[in-house]
Amino acid sequence: MRPRALPTFAALLGTLTLAACSGGRPAPAPAADAAATPEFSGTLSILTKFAGDPTGPYFENLAAEYQKKHPQVKVELIQETDQSVKDKLKTLTASDALPDVYFTWTGNWADNYIRGGRAADLTKVIGPDTEWGRTFSPGSLAAFARDGKNYGIPLYGNGKFMGYSKSAFAKAGVEVPKTFEDLVAACGPLRKAGYEPVAFGNKDGWPALHYLQQLFAYNVPDAVLQADFVPATAKLDNPGYVTALNQFKTLVDQCTDTKSGTNGVLYSSAQEAFANGKAAMYYQEILEFDNATSGKLKPADFGIFQLPVPADHPGDPAVLEGSPEGYLINAKSPRIALAVDFMKFATSAQSARTLSAPPYGQPSTVVGAVTPETSSKAVYEGVQLVNKAPKLAIWLDMVTVPEVADAWLAGGEAIVSGGKTAEQVLESVRQASAEAK
Repeated sequence: MRPRALPTFAALLGTLTLAACSGGRPAPAPAADAAATPEFSGTLSILTKFAGDPTGPYFENLAAEYQKKHPQVKVELIQETDQSVKDKLKTLTASDALPDVYFTWTGNWADNYIRGGRAADLTKVIGPDTEWGRTFSPGSLAAFARDGKNYGIPLYGNGKFMGYSKSAFAKAGVEVPKTFEDLVAACGPLRKAGYEPVAFGNKDGWPALHYLQQLFAYNVPDAVLQADFVPATAKLDNPGYVTALNQFKTLVDQCTDTKSGTNGVLYSSAQEAFANGKAAMYYQEILEFDNATSGKLKPADFGIFQLPVPADHPGDPAVLEGSPEGYLINAKSPRIALAVDFMKFATSAQSARTLSAPPYGQPSTVVGAVTPETSSKAVYEGVQLVNKAPKLAIWLDMVTVPEVADAWLAGGEAIVSGGKTAEQVLESVRQASAEAK
């Protein structure tokens, strides 16, 4: 078996889990007044997930502008990628050296920091009835709330869609698929037309889970899914899981370039194949839309659709995979008030419009920031679809506990490689869940 590309989530968040109290509620953290008047001096450290192009300059510009307003403040940025931020958080958490402000996903990922007493209580400054809190969409704010308290600052919303080349579809003579079966059927004509039907790179493991989570939402009733994410109530015996795993295997075998060894291909390489016109489709987040049209593929040729629903779907066809992403403030930081002030600056109306517009294309959760004037057509369309969705399915590797997330990651890789059957993958996840109770 090849070495795992991802650090295990159990190892990454284990120190947080140990710090959490047995009742599951946040462990006591040093008292700090997030609403206090900040002292504009010293160094403010911030860990982002914006390293590289095109997002890298966003926080760099924010930091420069903030330092102009407050010359006695130095903003120290630690810029990481979607993958490397996990390693960085592991290191900083283990050494109890988290920065003043740090990136987080929602779900169990954020919960571990909250339960471990590492996230400052921001209710007084960002609660839904506060001046700052009212500037965000209610759903994005609620995604970081626990037990009636607000801990996170939602920076941007996100959703998962199949991006496609309109010219590739036209050349192959295929229409936008209405069902999952239509999607698979379109892959043959697209391949004959000279395209890789679906660009797919799974070296980091999580791209497979994005397909699986959307398919689980379609094939497993929501109440069952939610219970199965929690080891104490999980049964993981619904037949919809096997159905979804087999649907994913069908898509991988018939629509992707399996000869290249998908588990060894970076997701960024798949993104480039789509942007350069070599692939007809690429399953991507809203955050990737503007980058996808920075190469040969132009905005006018770029379309999106939700991963189509299978013909028989006992789950909810309206559920869309996605989740806001944001930042926590270190509960042990002596600069909590300053951190709050900086994040207010980062989420001001002007900053939100800049974040949502090209070249960044990160749809801000600030109400009114994403418009046809400020954002690209695809980003605006994607945000509207996310806002209309009655429920969002949070990323599979973030919504459940670390041990189960690891089992799903390994299982997704095994489905891609053919190393395990759907039933075997589900059994391994069931065992991991039972051991995590």
